[in-house]
Amino acid sequence: MAGYWDGPEGEQCPQRTWLATRVGAAAGLVGAAYRIILLRPGSALAALQTAAADSVTMATLGAVFGLSTCLSAQVREAPEDPLNYFIGGCASGAVLGVRAHSYLTGTTACLGFGITAALMKIGNKEGWRLTGPPKL
Repeated sequence: MAGYWDGPEGEQCPQRTWLATRVGAAAGLVGAAYRIILLRPGSALAALQTAAADSVTMATLGAVFGLSTCLSAQVREAPEDPLNYFIGGCASGAVLGVRAHSYLTGTTACLGFGITAALMKIGNKEGWRLTGPPKL
């Protein structure tokens, strides 16, 4: 997400939301490709509908995350707080629960996405790395 971490949190909300939406749409396309390959829809139209639905869902989750994270940073006046990312992840999880028509899915996704997003923020602030040689 080049560009997402560049500016201060709570500013440039439209740009951050657009970046998160694009990442979500790309993840949706990748997930849809795997789903189509593994589950083999009956027709090309069904495959197209699956790809569109999955991509739009993931793009929506990205947009909700970007917007709620940025707005919570502005409203709370705590731009560097990982709680903003938890709020954004939780809001995305709630939207996923609404999409699935399931309270359990929404609650689980809220906690999972929120904790993951907060850990990403903490890791970014503290310089954690997922790949590469260890720092000695």
